[in-house]
Amino acid sequence: MSAKGTGGSLLEGKRVLGIEARAVQALIDRLDDRFVQAVDLLYGCKGKVVVSGMGKSGLVGQKIAATMASTGTPAFFVHPAEGLHGDLGMVGRQDVVVAISNSGEAQELIQLLPYLERMGIPVVAMTGRPDSTLAKHSDVVLDVSVSEEACPLGLAPTASTTATLALGDALALALLQKRGFKEEDYAQFHPGGALGRRLLVRVKDLMHAGSDVPTVEESVTGTTAMLEMTAKKLGMTTVVDRTGALSGVITDGDLRRFIQRGGDFLKATAGELASRNPKSIRPDDLAAKAVEIMERHSITTLIVTEGPRKIVGVIHLHDLLKNGIV
Repeated sequence: MSAKGTGGSLLEGKRVLGIEARAVQALIDRLDDRFVQAVDLLYGCKGKVVVSGMGKSGLVGQKIAATMASTGTPAFFVHPAEGLHGDLGMVGRQDVVVAISNSGEAQELIQLLPYLERMGIPVVAMTGRPDSTLAKHSDVVLDVSVSEEACPLGLAPTASTTATLALGDALALALLQKRGFKEEDYAQFHPGGALGRRLLVRVKDLMHAGSDVPTVEESVTGTTAMLEMTAKKLGMTTVVDRTGALSGVITDGDLRRFIQRGGDFLKATAGELASRNPKSIRPDDLAAKAVEIMERHSITTLIVTEGPRKIVGVIHLHDLLKNGIV
């Protein structure tokens, strides 16, 4: 490809992204009480949120419905043409409809409105024309108009669909926040694959417990501590006081630093070698949280505790890697 062709493509890409970015930015200044009304209407829905739209608006609508469904708002998509031929039976009196049309005049969508009005089903319109037929027959109107499309021919919906998609995300996540939807809730809707593992697996599912936990008392020699570390193969050992409560941890790094400082390893006790206040985690915490703590503190092992100093296990970075958490 010629330099001119490459440069032209790059400039075109930047032009398109600039237009679409400005379209989304413009939504921020336009957001007002109508957005709050829409969120409240959807939040109060006792049935499901039914999203509908034709063409590219329909494709955007499918994504909005999917995002809502996965973040705590029961939602599904109904194609308006299919709705006119029987699928309206899926829409109930307790539902709320989100109708998407940039022009606000998509005939298949407009033909659904009399049925929705007779059933008393509220409609939230997402349209680029607040004076359109769709807008006039809706309970709440969200303006997704754009000053220009990115398509140089002005034909393909581009900036308008991007703006609509962004506003749909804003609705879904405002609802997520209003519901108090948490990471654990999200996990219930994503049990499969890497995401499911990150959100469902708990520390207690992966930790080393019982006799597999390397443990020495403070009074034992450094040699004994090193033998325990070697036997349990985790590159560390917990150190406990006479009551069995956690008092510290010895890692390979602690041993190296002690020797570098000129310490006599053969005469030292485990208590003298130990680092105090080691990082810990609870057994019911998500394994993903263990990864975050390890990354933040540049460590590879966490002590699993119940209460401040009761050791119940140890979790190592290798356990997290092996189980696809990282």
